[in-house]
Amino acid sequence: MSKDGNVELAISNNIGTIEFSHPKGNSLPGAILRKLASTIDEAGKDNDIKVIVIKSSGEGAFCAGASFDELIAIEDFETGKQFFMGFALVLNAMRQSPKLIIVRVHGKTVGGGVGIASAGDYTFAKKGASVKLSELALGIGPFVVGPAVERAVGTSAFSTMAVDATTWYDSTWATQKGLFNKEFETTEQLDEAVSNLAEQLAKSSPEAMKELKQVLWKGTEKWEELLDQRAEVSGRLVLSDYTKNFIKKFKSKN
Repeated sequence: MSKDGNVELAISNNIGTIEFSHPKGNSLPGAILRKLASTIDEAGKDNDIKVIVIKSSGEGAFCAGASFDELIAIEDFETGKQFFMGFALVLNAMRQSPKLIIVRVHGKTVGGGVGIASAGDYTFAKKGASVKLSELALGIGPFVVGPAVERAVGTSAFSTMAVDATTWYDSTWATQKGLFNKEFETTEQLDEAVSNLAEQLAKSSPEAMKELKQVLWKGTEKWEELLDQRAEVSGRLVLSDYTKNFIKKFKSKN
């Protein structure tokens, strides 16, 4: 695994599998976010791909969320906004893709990773894949990923996660709330389920799936403007002394 992380696209039997990686818990620096967004766009335009699978590498965390190294280095509003726009680009790429997207969540996921899981058209998880929206504890709030998470789980469950920002919610809770569509005891069962659905969809009508995708995402047409506004809020808040001090304390303990 590259020290800077990576995003790779593999195509087999009309299934486009996008895998992102980073040595620090599959966290998401700005460069990885932008590469992930552009790779989703690329896969959506590839006629050899009928369905997209998004996964992360390894057996540990699915995604540790935003890169703390980048967050603590942000010193001005524009840099802050552009960092959080990376999450907006990924969510909008998933939303706008004409292909149905399956997300494979094999481990714990935080913040932006919860957003990716929420934006899947069908999301599978392994038991133990707990989720947490830790942003409020950092002093920024889950503003950019919020619309995707709220769309998946509803306002009440989103509020629970967003307000109680230090609690891990287990995979069964996440499945019951609609964040995950199904959960499995083992990695083998998880991979079999992902493979079976991907193969089934790869044989389905591309036109029908494209139309279904538009129906599933009805009401999100203004997300480009909305997520841009949310990135501005996070870009401003990340400059606060509270956030800087929180991250310094967290990094000193880890």
